[in-house]
Amino acid sequence: MDIAPAGHRTCLYQSEQLEAVLDQMAWQAAGYLAGKQRVMIVGILRRGAPLAQMLHNRLVRKFDMAHVELMHLQIKRYADDLTLLHPETQLTENPMQATLNLAHTSVLVVDDVMYHGHSMLRAVEYLARKQALEIRTAVLVDRGANKLPVRVDITGVRLDVAPSDIIECNVPPYETSFKIDLLKPSIK
Repeated sequence: MDIAPAGHRTCLYQSEQLEAVLDQMAWQAAGYLAGKQRVMIVGILRRGAPLAQMLHNRLVRKFDMAHVELMHLQIKRYADDLTLLHPETQLTENPMQATLNLAHTSVLVVDDVMYHGHSMLRAVEYLARKQALEIRTAVLVDRGANKLPVRVDITGVRLDVAPSDIIECNVPPYETSFKIDLLKPSIK
């Protein structure tokens, strides 16, 4: 179980608000992906994976896109409190992904927070090597602090916060409630 970092938390978005945000994101995704021959949504583990599932469910239910495939990538650089875990962004490929061919596939990569762009860039590079026809990106929260040349095609919300502040996306099943908190860490 994760231990929450100490500090002052403020809830910025609650579940009902985020459901509306996801509906809007799905509408935008449908605009990019409708009519494509093969479509795959790729969630970045941890919290990008259940968000990808939520978008997938909406595309199937609301936009009749039952042909959309779903896959998850394990990419890790930072802990949830923005502590650097790996100097190089690590992508762990599972055996099924080793032979993956995305020719003729339009891909939507989904993550919870876009901070500096390391995880998203690593995902996009990996999927490009797998010959993806088109790669789009979606994040629930864009902090507006990209340091790498990665653009976000679909943004749920943009939150411009201080570099020391932490955006906590609480996404089931990893947390009990779906919400976004702003954490102002305690001064040490």
